[in-house]
Amino acid sequence: MSFKYSKKDKLKSKKLIEQLFTEGKAITAYPLRLIYLKTEFEDNSTLKTGVSVSKRLHKTAVARNRIKRLLREAYRLNKPIYFNNSSTSYAFMILYLSKDGTTFDKLNKSMKLLFDKFIDKTSET
Repeated sequence: MSFKYSKKDKLKSKKLIEQLFTEGKAITAYPLRLIYLKTEFEDNSTLKTGVSVSKRLHKTAVARNRIKRLLREAYRLNKPIYFNNSSTSYAFMILYLSKDGTTFDKLNKSMKLLFDKFIDKTSET
């Protein structure tokens, strides 16, 4: 698995997003929440990921877009480290929960903690 975050890695299916929010399980590592669902994809990819920032907490599009850009970058850099040998397919939605702005270092640290919790939780079952 490479450090790419290509079009086939992005979660775009409205049906799958709805299913993710209704049936998915959640893990939180403040200020991030990961909602995940074990599923199969038609294009044989192992992970499809979306990011979201609340409009209620961050009023301006500039603030939301910056946080989403940082989230995607933190995900892109950590994905090969944690999911390189994964054979199971998952759909992810990463939500930013904090009202405050953030730095890349804080997000990256939270992303690593979130993925550690995810690996622990999924290896139990």
